[in-house]
Amino acid sequence: MKVLVTGSNGQLGLSIKNQAGSFPNFHFIYTDVDELDITNIEKLKIFFQKNKIDALINCAGYTAVDKAEAEREMAFLINAQAVKNLAMLSSDLGFFMIHISTDYIFDGNKTTPYLETDIPNPQSTYGHSKFEGENEIIRFAKNGIILRTSWLYSEYGNNFVKTIQRLAKDRPELKVVSDQVGTPTYAGDLAEVILKIIAHKSDFSGVNIYHYSNEGVASWFDFASAIVELDKLDCKVKPITTEEYPLPAKRPFFSVLSKEKIKEEIGLIIPDWKESLKKCIDNLKTGY
Repeated sequence: MKVLVTGSNGQLGLSIKNQAGSFPNFHFIYTDVDELDITNIEKLKIFFQKNKIDALINCAGYTAVDKAEAEREMAFLINAQAVKNLAMLSSDLGFFMIHISTDYIFDGNKTTPYLETDIPNPQSTYGHSKFEGENEIIRFAKNGIILRTSWLYSEYGNNFVKTIQRLAKDRPELKVVSDQVGTPTYAGDLAEVILKIIAHKSDFSGVNIYHYSNEGVASWFDFASAIVELDKLDCKVKPITTEEYPLPAKRPFFSVLSKEKIKEEIGLIIPDWKESLKKCIDNLKTGY
């Protein structure tokens, strides 16, 4: 089976690469913006004429949440228009498509975990652009999955875990927001789920939406505190409010995702976020 991974130099793409050896029946094609511009429909058509694929994992995305407020056009180009291009081609050429979306499509006003059927109400440009990308898949794709996740981190690239590790080594105290609640997601766990879905893609028809994060609930303060504790760093983490740390893009105060649907339909056992965080930190210590 030929599987194309777009955005393969990002956290999730590199996590998929790391696990590719466990799927010897898959022939992976890895691309990033330098090899394949997914915003250009003509270049995409030429690429797919040369490369007949069975499945696509779209890890590409504009993920600079605050920067998106000033770069709205770029965010929508990558997170919506490019997704439309891929969805149309998946329909025309008959390949299965997995697209990664986000908890930021929700407004955060709920107090119970968000279901796949809850109505999105994004509060930021990033959230709006990702929601529009979902709509393009629903409009144009015939066979695929929208996989919403949250607070992604890994051994690769820049992410919250690495930022806290770096800052905690240089400072005696860190102030971290405690009134935004969600769930950290280890990209290694998400990659494994994606590859399992691809292996059983014939079980799916139409366009399906699933939520996936690790189990449990945390604030950014809880997440940072756990990083400092597990990495045995000599730094005090102090809770603050969102009001005390204003940013250009509005975040949802509550964005815990319900995983009941994906657990029931795909039969997953999902690790707790602290368990996966320990695994990631151990890997970073040993050079993974």
